[in-house]
Amino acid sequence: MNELNLTTDKIYEEFGISEKVHRFGEIIIEELSERFKKIDETAEYNQLKVLKAMQDNKVSEACLMGTTGYGYNDIGREKLEAVYASVFHTEDALVRPQITCGTHALALALMSNLRPGDMLFSPVGKPYDTLEEVIGIRESKGSLAEYGITYSQVDLLPDGSFDYDNIKKVLNENENIKLVTIQRSKGYQTRPTLSVSRIGELIAFIKEIKSDVICMVDNCYGEFVERIEPTDVGADMVVGSLIKNPGGGLAPIGGYIAGKKECVENAAFRLTSPGLGKEVGASLGILPSFYQGLFLAPTVTASALKGAIFAANIYEKFGFSVCPDSKEERHDIIQAVTFGKPEGVIEFCKGVQAAAPVDSFVTPEPWDMPGYDSQVIMAAGAFVSGSSIELSADGPIKEPYSVFFQGGLTWPHAKIGILKTLQNLVDAGLILC
Repeated sequence: MNELNLTTDKIYEEFGISEKVHRFGEIIIEELSERFKKIDETAEYNQLKVLKAMQDNKVSEACLMGTTGYGYNDIGREKLEAVYASVFHTEDALVRPQITCGTHALALALMSNLRPGDMLFSPVGKPYDTLEEVIGIRESKGSLAEYGITYSQVDLLPDGSFDYDNIKKVLNENENIKLVTIQRSKGYQTRPTLSVSRIGELIAFIKEIKSDVICMVDNCYGEFVERIEPTDVGADMVVGSLIKNPGGGLAPIGGYIAGKKECVENAAFRLTSPGLGKEVGASLGILPSFYQGLFLAPTVTASALKGAIFAANIYEKFGFSVCPDSKEERHDIIQAVTFGKPEGVIEFCKGVQAAAPVDSFVTPEPWDMPGYDSQVIMAAGAFVSGSSIELSADGPIKEPYSVFFQGGLTWPHAKIGILKTLQNLVDAGLILC
């Protein structure tokens, strides 16, 4: 009987990764040991924070049972929302499977806390593409614009800093500004992600000028990357998706809004019905994955962060523009790589798909995805459809032809995904390794 070859070199070779590419990756990893250690320390802190929230709120086996129908007196749903409020240090939280995605959560927070005649203001430039139709920047049925809610924005300065002079001017000139939206992550832009401390500085500046304005932070991709969250530095609401960081890869759907009690109650009445609010909404047996996903979220987020840093260091070595760069502190799990040509984006996504546990045999192609103004290519062979805490990559097929990589439930999976992208680009003749 032949002896099995159990070396990692051999199994990487079985995935089509050459020895040269594998060795190149190992050299990069050796250089990252200190950064990875710091990520693990943050994950430990956040893990204990989540555990403490669950213990303080006396999560019990009964909380995992769930309800049907109206969902009255759903103890598990109520405790979960109390846990989220504890984790984010807020007065209240809304955590529901009836919130279908991050865009829905953001739309819900905006539509429930704005009224006709109010103005929405973004001091950090254009929001994520799918919010353009929510706001009415691009015409769409049911947008805020259709309800008489106006919008204004101030772009970031070329160096990525806040344009405080123009922010102050807009705030002073528009008495009807009711809500300020701050997008933490870069979306399909190559601007820096905002750190929690920078968000806190911006909120303090805004509140000094207009103390009664609601400051909402789009927290998608940022949860558990740092030891503090935007609600620790003055945000009135944080909003996110459960199929990103806080779901830990287990939540199959859902979103959350955490913040001031009035803001959360407004969202609950909009999600269900005036007079009903948080009292209804059956959990339908989904609570174990919500609780366990949140419990795992800090360590899953740490794995995704390691993958992002690994990707930045690899592609920077080949001369590509990466954001954040290989040395920058991280404030979300997204890594942008700019190729300058569509072929680079497409081959990168093909590599991620080929490394997936689900649908690895599928070839991703650009398509006209709803909510976007150009074709988009998406690679995500995920256990939960569209889950971007799982290994995934996507990007619009338009200049400057950047791909946005995120996720990886485990560090080894994030690692092989990046190596597979590199191998794909080498095989396509786009990189010489």
